[in-house]
Amino acid sequence: MIEKHIVLEDIDPVVLYGAGNSYLQIIKALYPKLRIVARDNVIRVLGDEELMAAFEENIEKLRRHVLKYNSINEEDIIDIIKGRKTKDDTSKDVVVYNISGKPIKSRSENQQRLIDAYEKNDMVFAVGPAGTGKTYLGIALAVRALKEKTAKKIILSRPAVEAGEKLGFLPGDMKDKIDPYLQPLYDALEDMLPAVKLQDMLEKNIIQIAPLAFMRGRTLNDAVVILDEAQNTTTAQIKMFLTRMGWNTKMIITGDLTQVDLPHGTQSGLRCAIDILKNVEGISIVRLDGKDIVRHKLVTRIVQAFDQADREQAKAATERSKEAN
Repeated sequence: MIEKHIVLEDIDPVVLYGAGNSYLQIIKALYPKLRIVARDNVIRVLGDEELMAAFEENIEKLRRHVLKYNSINEEDIIDIIKGRKTKDDTSKDVVVYNISGKPIKSRSENQQRLIDAYEKNDMVFAVGPAGTGKTYLGIALAVRALKEKTAKKIILSRPAVEAGEKLGFLPGDMKDKIDPYLQPLYDALEDMLPAVKLQDMLEKNIIQIAPLAFMRGRTLNDAVVILDEAQNTTTAQIKMFLTRMGWNTKMIITGDLTQVDLPHGTQSGLRCAIDILKNVEGISIVRLDGKDIVRHKLVTRIVQAFDQADREQAKAATERSKEAN
């Protein structure tokens, strides 16, 4: 008889133990010859060495299941311990699972094109209107890389377009001032990672969220780096950001060229970068459109209405120019 302590890392043990330790009781029932006691994230086991080795292996499989899917149920526990595949394991094309266990995957042809481009290239530009899932899907890919340990950290950045006087009038320290600009990134992360785990990763700088200005002088290695709202960068800013790329790093740059908030007459760095880098090997440019919008159906109609208005204005301007000549 030997005793062993198994530490559950990277997961919330409550998910594995179940409400009122209901799942833990199932695990105990499947190993009647072992004495099993769980406290916080440590499982204490007493019993035969050979049987304990099999138990430890299956607990690791259960831990990995919770880490990947953010959930587990009675059927999953029995399948894993009996050596069978779970229903989740047979699902295809899933990028990652949200905190409720719901699969996050492509919902349109162009979204799948974005996922495929990420797999094959180290730098991907995702350009399209609001609601096409550019940022959300990009963060899902980054979270998957972190869970699969193909990246050691996630770095998320956005340009703070109103970074001058208006930022200064916001209350609080620098973090308080920049958080409103970065909230969409927090929202996506909170949907994919349990709150306690997300907070731990933020405190340990495994996940870093910072405005674009904080990128200068850094070399970003072993990371998935996402630049959101890139249409609001200048040419100098986006060049600075792209050249931060280090070893074993992937970059995803997202933006909507119809929503440029830069001062009048300032060229969007995103537009410039796409034109310059479109034929560079290792860089992919994925364009999403109204068909890829996954928000409320009215968002699609709004985007289409504004696009139509832009076309009509451009046509009218061309006709006025002809008349003037």
